[in-house]
Amino acid sequence: MRVRSPSSITGLLQAWGGGNQAAFEKLVPLVDAELRRLARRYMRGERAGHTLQPTALINEVYLRLIDWRSISWQDRAHFFGLSARLMRRTLVDHARHHRTAKRGDGALTIAFDEGAVVPRQPTADLVAIDDALSTLATLDPRKSQIVELRFFGGLTVEETAEVLKISPRTVKREWNLARAWLYSELTRGKSA
Repeated sequence: MRVRSPSSITGLLQAWGGGNQAAFEKLVPLVDAELRRLARRYMRGERAGHTLQPTALINEVYLRLIDWRSISWQDRAHFFGLSARLMRRTLVDHARHHRTAKRGDGALTIAFDEGAVVPRQPTADLVAIDDALSTLATLDPRKSQIVELRFFGGLTVEETAEVLKISPRTVKREWNLARAWLYSELTRGKSA
């Protein structure tokens, strides 16, 4: 299906860019068939069972375009090029959201690893960890020591067990409990 005269589309685009909302309303039926073709082409490359449909993709493009007031449209190619880019961004955003929903929906990840290196100047994250660790020390001093030795000191499970004179199995168990407690403490009130 061909879109109507490029000159009438360009004129409507320029009027809409100048703030004429009625021009946008006249433009939509003229460009809709081409946008649907673009959307179908993009959706063909997506996985089977994709939750976003071509109509929803077009609607998202319209919603994003409406927010762009006073854009200086050059011509119909500029409009369709930008629309195609917005479709791609929408699909990428959708995929990122889908991926993060599968992996914790943007939950804060805090890594307490053996190889962690502590920067010389404390950052806000390290200050928050230090505050949480001080609270943990009042609740369970040994767990706090394990975190200090493993995270800040870089000791292995076996080295930590030797320093604290406890079994490696106890270190592992308390290390896991301490990490869970710290994670909970550091993410409290920061719902994603």
